[in-house]
Amino acid sequence: MTTADDATPTCLARPLRAPGENPVACVVARGVDGRPAHAAALRFYWGPMDCGKSTMALQMNHNHSRQGRRGLVTTRIDRSLGPQVTSRIGLAHEAIEITDEVDLRALVRNAWADGVRVDYLICDEASFYSVQHVEQMAELVDSYDVDVYAFGLATDFRSCLFPAAQRLFELADSVARIQVEVLCWCGREGLLNARVAGGRVVREGEQVVIGDTVDTGDLRYQVLCRRHHRAGDLGPRPAIAEG
Repeated sequence: MTTADDATPTCLARPLRAPGENPVACVVARGVDGRPAHAAALRFYWGPMDCGKSTMALQMNHNHSRQGRRGLVTTRIDRSLGPQVTSRIGLAHEAIEITDEVDLRALVRNAWADGVRVDYLICDEASFYSVQHVEQMAELVDSYDVDVYAFGLATDFRSCLFPAAQRLFELADSVARIQVEVLCWCGREGLLNARVAGGRVVREGEQVVIGDTVDTGDLRYQVLCRRHHRAGDLGPRPAIAEG
């Protein structure tokens, strides 16, 4: 036998403040089965370097905010080494830096406690998050009715899946490869991210080491097709102009 209280599902969704209303009151509609009518989702967008992941993350945030939704933008080990999401075409947005100690659920709960709506999370550089963070993303969707949009690499410099990316492939409601084409030096589609040190492809070392795609510096990354990643072939070297 159920009571009236039992028939009303506990609401864990985003709070909306109205005049005279408790800051954490909830006005999200629910269906007869108790599920949030909004039906939030965990979505993972992936691709190699230079395919526009961070640009898409910032565009996603812009599109949602224009429609009156409010979200949190998070990142981990952005190329800028600062608490912001940056893209190689010059876009940037301040962000919350995610460390191993950060609990994504606590970020949302703390915002709610301050009377701030959180409709969605933008999680850039998601491949560098921990597996536990991915579990938290799924819980935010399933129990808190918060959309989570994750953007990141799939594989590391050895062509092995990042643990967080693997878990996103396993748990996400939808997985989409970003369609901006990145080319290997040979003209084939670029699939894999090679780590280059001293002018050579390296295949051993820490899984995450900060670098960029520019041709300067002792350590950099270069997108290659599978054939040339396996062969360690970085392509013809640019000619050095004589003075």
